[in-house]
Formats: sequence, structure tokens, C-alpha cells
Amino acid sequence: MPYIKKLMEDIELASFNNCSGPPTSQQENSSNESVYGELVILGYNGSLPQGSRGRRRNKFVLKKRETSNGVKEYQQYLVQTPKSSKSILDSQQYCISYTMSNEESVIVEYKRDENTDMFQIGRSSETPIDFVVMDTTPGERGPDGKPTESTISRFACRLLVERENNHTVRVYAAGFDSIRNIFLGEKATKWRQSDEIDGLTTNGVLIMRPKSDFFKDVSSTPARHRNILGVWREVSVNGGVFALRESRSAQQRGVKHEDDDNSLIDGTLIDLCGATLLWRSAEGLSKSPTKKILEEKIDDLNAGRPQCPVSLNTLVIPRRSTLSVNDKQPYVYLNCGHVQGLHEWGQDRESNVRTCPMCLKVGPVVKLMIGIEPSFYVDVGPPNFAFNPCGHMATENTVKYWASVPIPHGTCGFHTICPFCATPLTKCLGYVKLIFQDYVD
Repeated sequence: MPYIKKLMEDIELASFNNCSGPPTSQQENSSNESVYGELVILGYNGSLPQGSRGRRRNKFVLKKRETSNGVKEYQQYLVQTPKSSKSILDSQQYCISYTMSNEESVIVEYKRDENTDMFQIGRSSETPIDFVVMDTTPGERGPDGKPTESTISRFACRLLVERENNHTVRVYAAGFDSIRNIFLGEKATKWRQSDEIDGLTTNGVLIMRPKSDFFKDVSSTPARHRNILGVWREVSVNGGVFALRESRSAQQRGVKHEDDDNSLIDGTLIDLCGATLLWRSAEGLSKSPTKKILEEKIDDLNAGRPQCPVSLNTLVIPRRSTLSVNDKQPYVYLNCGHVQGLHEWGQDRESNVRTCPMCLKVGPVVKLMIGIEPSFYVDVGPPNFAFNPCGHMATENTVKYWASVPIPHGTCGFHTICPFCATPLTKCLGYVKLIFQDYVD
């Protein structure tokens, strides 16, 4: 028995050393090289409400595939009946069909590209889709009381990543379906010039690339000195970059920008008309804060023992988003930024309007919650600002950046939102500086 016990201890120790111990530098480098980056959906603070399940989650990590699955254009030709074309019927052949008229279509065949990995995004749950994305306002209802129809395409877009060199990531409108086809019907916006054929999807795929580094640890630098906003463009099926159409589904394409391309840099936004994704490169993520660091920033604020000036009790900022309400939960007066507990002083019982006992400004109050998704932060610093009107806390530069980013909304509109919950921000500033009554002992 002692021998068996000793043998089991040796096996457990060996297993721990082989699997659970710290990775070697070679293992760390291999792991870092295998990750290209990640896509994060705006509006979810660390997870989906119903939790991450399979390919439907709030973020998707792009990793180097064991075997490349990328494709590149091979040849194109005219056909009279595309649906009976040999290439279209061949489920192993990647091809795009451009219907020019009832009597003519252009078929573009693609072949394997061993130098790239392909990842596909869309609303469909079919196997070709790697990242299933649904609308960020799933509870919205139409005039008849039914959920509004999704405007995200079933096969919205595809990404091609270079397996070697700098791992350049490029985005293309539309994705291949379960039989490896992309169809642009007769009503779709498309054009043919010489040997070039291209087109746009119904509601379009838009991108906005930042002008400079998305993440930069400049906690002491005012946000107004960080002009990193780019310009929204539309990406075509072949990866061309164009000015926006008059509306998402307009027939006339925008002017092509030859000096721009479809590559993604850290902080690029991709809008699928119903959901907006943020691209974070592996290099950018390596510099960004982790959830542990964000929680430590909250611990630093709590160390000051902030107090409610009315109830005189110590407030505790939750390290994670919570729905529980207790006497320690902090609230912020959105018109002045004073942080207090929930009390009845100065409350108008017929509305949410309250009078701040510190400065006597009248306005709404909201519960404070930490923005715990690290990918949305543009720097590392104390989370002493909050978005207005939702109350998600973040750093000064982070709230000022997102309060200046126009996110596509509807067919031709834009609005600013909180990246943690997708709530539209107020039209004045969209954020408030938090004023704590701390270190009073």
C-alpha cells in the first residue's frame, strides 16, 4: 500500500510538472506566435448575457490553423446558366457568382492558398461560420410586437490572415456558404471593368481604421491630444475600399480610395449592420490591461474607503458587474459626478430626477459598474470616469475616445455608444468625471 501511494504521488507530480507548470520561453513564444488577435463585439462587458456557447460568444480569438485553409483567385469566365455551372455544383470548389443579367453571369473560381488562414463571420450557425454574430439589440421589437428582423448577413464577411511574415489580416465582404459559394444576384451592387469584377453586399461591410496607435499607455496625456479617429469606409467582395454609399443598401457605390486598403490594424472597427466588432492585434493585446489589472484599479479606489455624504456609510465598487443592490453600492449623479449611496434625499418620487446634496445640481443618478472588458481600453489608468447615461466606469482617455467614435446606426445614421453595453450616449459629453468622498478618515 505505501508503494502504491508513493507511485500515485509521483504520477500526480509528473502530471503537474508536465501540464500545469509554468511554460518555458520556447512554449511561450510558440503560443504567442499562434495567436493573430481577437475580434470583440461592442456592447458586451466581458460575456454574452446568456453566456458563451460554441461559436457564439462576445469575442473570437484568431489562432494559426494546423493546416492552412485560405483561398485566392484562380480564374474567371462567363456562363449563361450559373446555377447549373460545374463550378457552382462542385461542393469542393470555392467560387463567387456575379449575376450581370438574366442571360449572363461571371464565375470567379478560387483555389487553395497555403500561405493564408481564412476565418468567416456571420449570423448563420452553419459550419463554415467560425464566429456567429447576432444583433447587439436582440430585445428590440417591431411595430407588430415581434422581434425586428436581423440586418446582419448570414455570411457577412471573411478574413484572410498571412500565416508567416507580419500576419497581415485582411477583411472582405461576404463569406462562402456551406457549398463554398458566394452569390451576388442581379440586384446586388456590382461592376465589371476590363478583367476586374467586384461588388458590394446588400447592407455592406464597413471598416474604420485608427490613424495612430489604438492603445498607448498615456494616462497622463489629455485625451484631446490623441486624435486617433479614422474614417468609415466600405469594403467590397474583392477587398476594395470605397467611400460610404448614401445609405447602406443604395445601388450606387462610393468613390474608390486607391490609397487605402482592407488590412486590419489594432483598433480597427468592423460594422456588419447590426453589430460592430473591434479588432485587437496580438501585439496590441500584449500591451493592454488584463482583467486582473482592472480589478486591482478598483481595489485601489476602494482602498480610499469612499463614503456616502448622506448615509455616512462606506461604499464598495464591485470588482465585477453585478445586479445586486445593497447599502454599499455606489451611484453617480450624472450632471455633476458626485458618487454617493442610494438614498431618498432630494428625490422626486414621480421621476428619476434627484438633487445632489453636495452641489444641489438636479439630474438623474445611475449605478456605477466597472467596464471589465480589457479590449475596449485605450490606456491603463484609474477608472475615475463613467459613461453617461449607463454608468460604466473606465479611464479618462477610454471614455473620451469612445464618446467621440461615431458608430453606424440604422441605414444611414451614426451615434456614439458605451462599448460595454451599447447604450447610446448623451448628446452633451457622453461621460462624467467621478468625484469620490474618499480618504476622509
